Amino acid sequence: MSDPQVWLITGTSSGFGRRLVSIVLERGDRVVATARSLQTIQDFPQSPNLHLLELDVTSGITVIKERVDEAAKVWGRIDVLVNNAGIGLLGLLEECGADRMIRQFRPNVFGVLDVTNAALPYMRERKSGTVVIIGSRSAWRPELTGLGAYASSKAAVRVMGETLAVELAPFNIRVLIVEPGAFRTENICSNKFDTWTNPIPDYDETRTKAEARHEATPGNQPGDPMKAMKFVVDVVRGEGVAAGREWPLYLVLGEDAERDVRNKCMMMLKHLDEWQDVIRDVNL
Repeated sequence: MSDPQVWLITGTSSGFGRRLVSIVLERGDRVVATARSLQTIQDFPQSPNLHLLELDVTSGITVIKERVDEAAKVWGRIDVLVNNAGIGLLGLLEECGADRMIRQFRPNVFGVLDVTNAALPYMRERKSGTVVIIGSRSAWRPELTGLGAYASSKAAVRVMGETLAVELAPFNIRVLIVEPGAFRTENICSNKFDTWTNPIPDYDETRTKAEARHEATPGNQPGDPMKAMKFVVDVVRGEGVAAGREWPLYLVLGEDAERDVRNKCMMMLKHLDEWQDVIRDVNL
């Protein structure tokens, strides 16, 4: 029997990350579960295959590297990195401005890159590893008012994952970009819609409708987060629904996510068809 894989998972205090810890342990693998505060994950059942570690993905590469080095020393390696930690900041782009966009990108994009870069030396040394990035269908549907900053961060991290997949292939390191739709997890809508930074009267009606939609979301999401994370583990381990299938760069989860991805692809294809004469008439 092969040795258990070692998973490093960020953002395990709630949501997908918390569920992923329990599923990975059930499959017999080992987990370094991280959170910004250890107090939020002290309630995990004790297990010889579980190690808790404090890790703030916004703390900068120097501190993050120290934490990841500590994680690697627990069982001598890191086989699977799951970049799950992140936040969702809601508001209108003109009202919130660059400050909120930067705050949104710090954990969702720069934090993902810092943690990944800190873990990659251990994977490259072994010529083996898996990097999982938890994205979002919002990257495919940024037209949903109020999600501009969040959707931008998830679009950026998807492209980052696509680039990493090419750069890491020579080292036998795989990348999986998970793009879930709406799932019933805790704290997913904990951040209030920004109505205070720079309220512009022209947006009053738009803002009010977007805020109401946001407040009505909790408890009405169709997705089961346990099912979603079981499929993620299946893919990483090559078993269950993934048995016998080729490695997917993308894992879209949820009928709503499928619909939004298909709609955006069709929109782009329609544009290419309708503007084909212009698109092709620019060469010297």
